[in-house]
Amino acid sequence: MNPVRTYRVGELLGMARERAVPVVRGIPDAALAAPTPCAEYDVRALVDHLFQVIVQFQRLAAKEASDFGEAPEPVAGSPEWRERFAREADRLVAAWSAPGAEDGTTGAMNMPARLVGSMALLDLTVHVWDLARATGQEYPGADEAVVAELSGAVDELAPTARKMGVFGEPVPVAEGASAFERLLGRTGRDPSWNTPAPASRNATEPAVVPPGTVEG
Repeated sequence: MNPVRTYRVGELLGMARERAVPVVRGIPDAALAAPTPCAEYDVRALVDHLFQVIVQFQRLAAKEASDFGEAPEPVAGSPEWRERFAREADRLVAAWSAPGAEDGTTGAMNMPARLVGSMALLDLTVHVWDLARATGQEYPGADEAVVAELSGAVDELAPTARKMGVFGEPVPVAEGASAFERLLGRTGRDPSWNTPAPASRNATEPAVVPPGTVEG
């Protein structure tokens, strides 16, 4: 029997990065105001949040102080934000692949470093799924090794995360759901979520025509 391989967090982040970058590159400007499965974020705000995560977790890999109070707006700040995301994701992978990154504790709460790295992995996986759903892109699911790592991390993080409002209440998933879909449900996501359709006008109600325009 072959032994089960244990992946380093840097390797797992590399897998997540390969799925994340194409999704972010595929976000059209026209979709930036679209809603996402994270009700408090539209697409633009969620991309900004994900930027914050991948930058601050580079610092945590190096056992440096992080500042999640910083509120950068990379989407508004540069038309090259998609390629900047790819570069920062590469730096995140490199930071957690460095010797000693997983050792000991890190962050203001002195959490086990590997668990902290798994938190970055969780955001780089489920938030990218959020973005794919919100922008009509395919997301084939996370790698098996990534899902296995995140399942254990969610077990450990969920009680506190729910109290803090980071995770929603678990969402029931269909019988026969994939391991990744079950993971989404445990973080409070509905795996069947789709972008809400625009409200249609009642055909019996007259259209409101702005002054100075001609309908038809």
